[in-house]
Amino acid sequence: MKQTSATRRTGEQLREKLGYILLFEISDPRLDLVTLTGAEVSVDRTYARVYVSCEPERYGEVLEALESARGRIRSLLARSLDWRCVPELDFRIDQSTDEAEAIARALENVPSTMAVEKDEEGYPISPEEGVEPLDE
Repeated sequence: MKQTSATRRTGEQLREKLGYILLFEISDPRLDLVTLTGAEVSVDRTYARVYVSCEPERYGEVLEALESARGRIRSLLARSLDWRCVPELDFRIDQSTDEAEAIARALENVPSTMAVEKDEEGYPISPEEGVEPLDE
């Protein structure tokens, strides 16, 4: 979706309204500990992608709960938004935090001996022949 500053503000407004609705209006225990990470709204406000984050083992049940509550959510949105039409909601899992955690875990396992020493200009310093690298 093409995003402009106006559609970003609209998406942020939608995300805030949806957060309030999921927190106080929808009483589905499957939606506990779900975070709305973003919303992209089309220029004509008829369609919105809503990104949610949760534990990886709960992806299926969270999407199922959101799909089953979609009609109620849109009804509550119609009351709280002053838009001409309520957007069709497309819920998607945001896996970026899971990917970032996997990268962080992988970087923790990189041995320090793989670090390359650099000179003051940033160029790698090759070890001298027969000299063992220092373990840190």
